[in-house]
Amino acid sequence: MNNRENILEKLKTLEIPYALVEHAPAFTMDEYNALGFNPNDEICKNLFLRDYKGARHMLVVLQGSKHADLGLIRDEVESSKLSFASDERLAKYLDVKKGSVSPLGLINDTTGAVEVYFDEDLKDAARLGFHPNDNTATVFLSFQDVQKYIESTGHTVRFIQV
Repeated sequence: MNNRENILEKLKTLEIPYALVEHAPAFTMDEYNALGFNPNDEICKNLFLRDYKGARHMLVVLQGSKHADLGLIRDEVESSKLSFASDERLAKYLDVKKGSVSPLGLINDTTGAVEVYFDEDLKDAARLGFHPNDNTATVFLSFQDVQKYIESTGHTVRFIQV
């Protein structure tokens, strides 16, 4: 099974309802927005970050329209200086490539090394959109269901204000 199939199978096992939409590859929020999704759906911005020493790895999920202020995020997660993780770290911890990062990739972090942070403003979203570890599709599900999925992988969802 490939990465996407593993994720969809886990969603089915957890009895989480979802919608899968296939589309052209979307690496950035601008490319996503050009696809013409329903404006009521929240396409999330997913940042895979590391601290200065590379000891902490964080998946930070924001509203797609928000600016990713790494200084503000650093203060919220009580970290040293943050930077984007390398392609090698993306592969090692989430088994994804740049442009395909999402909380659905936590299925591959079997050691629980990645800390998970969601923007507080996403708690009430009816439908959130995430790549299923490849950027040619989007999985839509509720915040409660994505939280259930994340917790089933052994991770805890923490909230920050961005």
